[in-house]
Amino acid sequence: MSGALRRAGASVRRTIHRVARRDDDRYAVIGAVIVSTFFVGFGGGIVFPILPNLGAVIGISPFLIGLILSATRFSRLIANAPAGILVDRIGTRTPFLAGMFVQSFASLGYLVAVVAPAPAVWFLLARLLWGVGSALIFATAYTIAADVSESRSRGASMGLIRGGVLFGTPTGLVLGGIVSEVAGISIAFLLATLFSIVASLVAYVAIPETHVESGTRKSVKPWDVDTSTAAVTVGMINFAVLFVYIGALFATLVLFLGANDISVFGFAEQGTSGVFMAVTVIAAGVFMFGGGYLSDRRQSRVPTLVVFLVVTVVGFVLLAYASSIVTMTVACLFIGAGQGGTSGPLMALLSDLTPDERMGRAIGTNNVLGDVGAGLGPILTLPLVNTVGFKPVYLTCAAFPLLAVAILLGGIYRETGRFRPAVDLDDT
Repeated sequence: MSGALRRAGASVRRTIHRVARRDDDRYAVIGAVIVSTFFVGFGGGIVFPILPNLGAVIGISPFLIGLILSATRFSRLIANAPAGILVDRIGTRTPFLAGMFVQSFASLGYLVAVVAPAPAVWFLLARLLWGVGSALIFATAYTIAADVSESRSRGASMGLIRGGVLFGTPTGLVLGGIVSEVAGISIAFLLATLFSIVASLVAYVAIPETHVESGTRKSVKPWDVDTSTAAVTVGMINFAVLFVYIGALFATLVLFLGANDISVFGFAEQGTSGVFMAVTVIAAGVFMFGGGYLSDRRQSRVPTLVVFLVVTVVGFVLLAYASSIVTMTVACLFIGAGQGGTSGPLMALLSDLTPDERMGRAIGTNNVLGDVGAGLGPILTLPLVNTVGFKPVYLTCAAFPLLAVAILLGGIYRETGRFRPAVDLDDT
């Protein structure tokens, strides 16, 4: 890194840090996080439309493919809690940068896996390393949003951050499927690596410290995690949503399209799955901001969460009976809208109920439970669709968001004594 770039980065960080706590300028920080996480999201999405079909070529069983796809989630299970603790103890900037550079290095593993012996091992190692970087990024991104937002804008800010993270994923889903068909999987994985490097450079230049002041850093205690009712309740909802969305839909969609002979724009199932995955993620990104903004305006986040969880239920029922491009599109729009509309208010609710000094750890707890769901999904659903078919699996997935509604109402009532606690509009 040149001296000029370091000086420019320091200047940008000082400027952003001065305005970070002013309401009118909080989007300067949020925008920097969105841009960097958008680029890195490409590497996270590129694997899903490629690997399920690549298994037959490189001799990987469906179970092992599911394990590789889930490896990111399992490594995050180990890294999420320490990442949240690090954020509360040493701040946001250093863990965020570390996560970005770790993911850049991990993306190189995809390229190695294509040409090296034992490709399954290389794919597995790359996905495990990617998960460590992802844990650092997610713990810091949401904490930054909580740090620079007031309660009256927290839902919208969380939705923007989450939407920015996911809007990079459709880039990977679409380009991964299309580029792998047109130019080959090596070129697709090379693009993932380049996007990750760009994301790391953006983060280095533009992301400030928002969580701790100079001289206030504390030692890290690995057992100091958040097990409060609020953190566990939000985490269990995250478990249910990610189990059906990432763990089931993303892992099985390419196979469902092939089995039902559904194609768009003349693409095979890889390219077509990338398009439909992108439809869900774009819908999710739009409704992440919309759901968060709506929960801010209604002064209670619970009704918004219930509505979008029910929307997810409808989406999976529609998916179970989908048989054409039109019905697939409608199902994917409902699923994406439900997942996205849940995410912004859910993270804002966690921030509402969590003291500032424990926010990093609470996010770590939330991410741990969410990754359990997303990690178990491919391992369970890929073998099951081969045994019982797609319809029973998708209808079972439709029950998970309903269970999440019950968990939400029970946990919130236990924590606050009300089913619809109001958003606190006073700054803390």
